[in-house]
Amino acid sequence: MLPYQDKMKSFGRLLKIMDELREQCPWDRKQTMESLSSLTVEETYELMDGIESNDLQNVKEELGDIMLHMVFYAKIGDEKGAFDIKDSLDAVCDKLVRRHPHIYGDVNVRDDEEVKKNWELIKMSEGKKSVLQGVPNALPGLIKAQRMQEKAAQVGFEWDRVDQVWEKVEEEMMELKEAIDENDQEKKTEEFGDLLFALINYARYIDVDANRALDLTNRKFKKRIEYIEANSDKPLSDMTLGEMDKLWDEAKVN
Repeated sequence: MLPYQDKMKSFGRLLKIMDELREQCPWDRKQTMESLSSLTVEETYELMDGIESNDLQNVKEELGDIMLHMVFYAKIGDEKGAFDIKDSLDAVCDKLVRRHPHIYGDVNVRDDEEVKKNWELIKMSEGKKSVLQGVPNALPGLIKAQRMQEKAAQVGFEWDRVDQVWEKVEEEMMELKEAIDENDQEKKTEEFGDLLFALINYARYIDVDANRALDLTNRKFKKRIEYIEANSDKPLSDMTLGEMDKLWDEAKVN
């Protein structure tokens, strides 16, 4: 493991380069927090791709790109006289110490679940008006549902048994079917959302990351469609369902 001095030297180099780019590069000088935000989201998803594919070289590079974005935001904040990188680092360090009283205080915990519960309770004591306040509105719907359910569970808002959660899934399935039978478009949309929410909650109870599970299925679907395209002598649009099914079955074992 590298000593702290070497790591701080590299971080200082990034800060210096950021200062130089902001002063000398027309593109970097033009950027605002708003213009950077969508690029930051893109970099985050690229990091996720590297993690999912277990490509540690890619993870290393994407972490550097994200670090650059964090330094960029702090530089703009400094120019505005609002905050600098030291303020951001001090704030997160103070928060970590405050929210880990079992490490930096005299609180005893049994396991990681109790750590998470304490974390949420401490957040509420810091002035949060809602346990869900920290869930960004801009999160994708599936991830947002997971985070809201997790946070609500930390303050005791959850089922006692996993079979109760599955019963809720079945209940929502029946309500969706009724809406379909009634051909009520607004109700169909609402009940479909309720079913998705219940399934995401059930995933949490059986220790499955719903977003990762769906992503794996998306990748599997993509791979099999690409197999059909690569192994057919005609376009998908000219194939019968039977022809596609045959190649689909081949893709499942290849």
